[in-house]
Amino acid sequence: MPILLATGALFLISLVFEPQSVRHSALLGMLPFAGALAITAMGQTLVVQQGGIDLSVPGMISLTVVLLTSYPNGDSGKLGVAILLAFGATLAAGVLNGAMISAFGVTPIVATLGMNALLYGGVIQISGGNPPPTTQALATFAGGNLAGIPNALVIAIVLTAILAVVIKRTVLGRRFEAVGAGLLGARAAGLEARRYQFLAYVAAAALYCTAGVLLAGIVSSPGAFQGDSYLLPSVAAVVLGGTSLLGGRGSVVATAIAALFVSQLDQFVLVTGASQGVQSLVDAGALAVGLAIYSVPWRRWLRRYGRSSRDGPRRAEEIVEPGLPVPAETGAPLASGPQK
Repeated sequence: MPILLATGALFLISLVFEPQSVRHSALLGMLPFAGALAITAMGQTLVVQQGGIDLSVPGMISLTVVLLTSYPNGDSGKLGVAILLAFGATLAAGVLNGAMISAFGVTPIVATLGMNALLYGGVIQISGGNPPPTTQALATFAGGNLAGIPNALVIAIVLTAILAVVIKRTVLGRRFEAVGAGLLGARAAGLEARRYQFLAYVAAAALYCTAGVLLAGIVSSPGAFQGDSYLLPSVAAVVLGGTSLLGGRGSVVATAIAALFVSQLDQFVLVTGASQGVQSLVDAGALAVGLAIYSVPWRRWLRRYGRSSRDGPRRAEEIVEPGLPVPAETGAPLASGPQK
């Protein structure tokens, strides 16, 4: 509910101060990228729910993009093989991530950062740093509309619904959240924690590849490192959606809504004439706000410091243990032992 209200408020603010950012043509241009970001952020959500973080997002998306452009090289007949190659490569990377973290105990930041460097090496080797334009078939599919709604957004909505049902309504999903919420408790309940950690990284890789396929069609001439701009926004969407960075609690629906919030926020900033650097600062600020809202124990802080400032210093007779008499002269408790 908080991110839903914030997204509605953002669109109202955009309508008042920058109406061009919410025009029909502007929304049609923004929503496909919002769908790709939502799919990416949902993959990041699965990883964060297991208490990790995936820094290989840029490499997986970029590798998918260059495979779908370099291998067909404009020939739409080779597109199917290119998609299979992309999913095979990213799933292999997800398997390696999951194995290193769940089986060998490698820290998620170290494992995924090293995997990202390895994937970038593949990107440069395949594309030479300058991939060709996308095929016409992929551009027609990813950039097309279904009843006026961009296909990328439709795919994002379908995937969000499927993941929400699986995580919240099935035994597998509830066990997945239970393992992320408490590793020791899950093991005591007989759950194999490593299995769910492994599955999180593999499923996330499949989602990153799906987002990369859509991006390769949305952008007519994608760059070799197209995924660079999706790491920080994906983490920001996860945090703004209320997913706990400690694992367990989370919602892919809230993450998808947060991805729409981040996309519209970026568009609002760009329409004002700000540079790409300012957009990155705004994304970082949104991430900081999300951390402040969801990570700081505000209720505990208010109870502790609000009561102290309201009531003033507590007297000694208010903090002594029950049953110990307090002399009126000093206000301090008597020593324990027999009393006259």
